[in-house]
Amino acid sequence: MRASSKFSGFLLSLFFVLLLGCGETASLREHVYQGGALGTSYSIKVFTADTTDLQPAIDSVFRVVNQSLSTYLPDSDISRINRGDTGVQVDKMFAEVFKMSVQIYRETDGYFDPTVGVLVDAWGFGPGAALEMDSTRVDSLREYVGLGKVRLTPDSRIAMQQKGMRLDFNAIAKGYAVDRLGVMLEQKGAADYLVEVGGELRTLGINQIKEQPWVVGIDDPQVLEGRKIKQIITLSDRAMASSGNYRKFRVDSVSGKKYVHTIDPRTGYTKDSRILAVSVLAETCMRADGFATAFMAMDLEASKRILEADDSLEGYIIYLDESGATTEYMTPGFKAVLQQDM
Repeated sequence: MRASSKFSGFLLSLFFVLLLGCGETASLREHVYQGGALGTSYSIKVFTADTTDLQPAIDSVFRVVNQSLSTYLPDSDISRINRGDTGVQVDKMFAEVFKMSVQIYRETDGYFDPTVGVLVDAWGFGPGAALEMDSTRVDSLREYVGLGKVRLTPDSRIAMQQKGMRLDFNAIAKGYAVDRLGVMLEQKGAADYLVEVGGELRTLGINQIKEQPWVVGIDDPQVLEGRKIKQIITLSDRAMASSGNYRKFRVDSVSGKKYVHTIDPRTGYTKDSRILAVSVLAETCMRADGFATAFMAMDLEASKRILEADDSLEGYIIYLDESGATTEYMTPGFKAVLQQDM
């Protein structure tokens, strides 16, 4: 798990969409909605024959997601649960995110863990107070970490094995919000759209103006000021999520090599990682979001094994090799969507 939340100021800002021109194609009209939500920005481009203003429906999706999953709202369901309120019956959205989190937690051998926040704070990478860490302190805090210690009861309540544990779905909630927006647009009759929230995105159909798949760019992690596009890909009927923290690396005083600090939720200790940035393609943005977070903490070979064994995932990983040189790994499926004429 990344030492800093994907909702922190250090989120990899990889998303770039060519929103060129507005117009009509046959009876379809282009609608663009932009604004701020979930502590970040969003951009939605949709083609539909319906002229209904979708802004109220968009606002409603963000509102209900926040009320269920936002740790920043003191009266949200997740905030009440984290305060120890055992009377909260979670809604369908909370249950869907929880179940997907458990699935990814298991598939990544515990590297994706929404209960790791207590360690993130203790090591000084989160909003909470940093502590003096030693083996005794780490062992004591690990009692509060482990999604396997949390379950969803048949009556839709969250039961935690250890009092004082807390959940934080920030590493997957944006992806879920993107999916909910996509579902809403489809229910409204949209057959072609691109939804982007804070760099996570979901596409359906094509860009009707250009009559081709949606075009998306990925930032170059070697550019520390401003931005430069490293790769351009085309997407249709697919979601993409990314993670990275390459602007917070450290340099080893002896070897001169660069590393990024990561917390291993399975051991409770920090470790040095050479993974700079990850992009994952999946059928849903929630699933892509969770795996992108996990791959930032996992060893490269472990991430490769998951990607190569799961046909529903495609990945692109930018990392530092043993010599400190920036290197890339991508699955064949990811390579297939690269736009070659950059």
